[in-house]
Amino acid sequence: MNAGAAFSAEVLRLDAAAEVERICASICTGLLKELRRKGVVLGLSGGIDSSVVAALCARSLGADRVLALLMPERDSAAESTALGRRVADHLGIETVVEDITATLEAAGCYRRRDEMIREVIPDYTSEYKCKIVLPGLLGEPTYRIFSVVAQAPDGTQTTARLTPRAYHGVVAATNFKQRVRKMFEYFHADRLNYAVAGTPNRLEYDQGFFVKNGDGAADLKPIAHLYKTQVYQLAEFLGIPDEIRSRPPTTDTYSLSQSQEEFYFSVPYDRMDLCLYGLNHGVPAADVAQAAGLTAAQVEHVYRDIAAKRKATRYQHLRPLLVEPIAEVGG
Repeated sequence: MNAGAAFSAEVLRLDAAAEVERICASICTGLLKELRRKGVVLGLSGGIDSSVVAALCARSLGADRVLALLMPERDSAAESTALGRRVADHLGIETVVEDITATLEAAGCYRRRDEMIREVIPDYTSEYKCKIVLPGLLGEPTYRIFSVVAQAPDGTQTTARLTPRAYHGVVAATNFKQRVRKMFEYFHADRLNYAVAGTPNRLEYDQGFFVKNGDGAADLKPIAHLYKTQVYQLAEFLGIPDEIRSRPPTTDTYSLSQSQEEFYFSVPYDRMDLCLYGLNHGVPAADVAQAAGLTAAQVEHVYRDIAAKRKATRYQHLRPLLVEPIAEVGG
């Protein structure tokens, strides 16, 4: 941002063509010279991030060297697989369907989750649907505690605050989903001598919105430097189908429909991007507030939440701790 210029959403505007060329060059160089792999495997969810990564990989390597995995399970939204196929067909890349329900059942994913939910909602059964939610950031400042929303077969909904034990138990159980998916990605990558491409954007990467050794594991992460707003700009440039670009960001982890906003970020992604950019570049809260349609106090609250999440999720970015440094092979 130029000195003296008014802060606005334009700070996130990209030269999409130049950025696509830069990312594609990085993918080619990294894959062939650093990773020494023939192609790329990625999980395709029908969301904007995985769709853009798939398009970038196909553009840089050729569609014949990209394999997309569609990995539904019993809680997945039916449209996710359909939209994933739509993207793959649009890009001309091969798909493999790996339904992970049976693997999750064998690991006790659903059973363990349900047991934790019953600690706060005793009547909960496997016939219910559920999601966990976090209070928004833009209201009155308050201590924010996760709650579980449970929907009975008759449609009746119950909301209960999760105890720390129940919250960690539910999250630990649902994390099986991301880790099992990554296991299948690496199976196919090993089979084909391919690398695994991760799909986090900058907001997710910065704020630790991923599962360690689950969706956080990858050999390359082509859009981790891009704000979510910028991912949408690339999606338009790359011709990602409209139904993907107009779909609200979701977690697709729980059986009830759930946005990323209500589960983790608590602020719409376009406003969150501006706050994250502002904090990263030392922009006063009052200037960000004007651009984001918030009050300065709300932006300060978001700044504090960003810092708190960075601190709380630092563990997810860390390499294994060693007693003493060891020289990297090939370093």
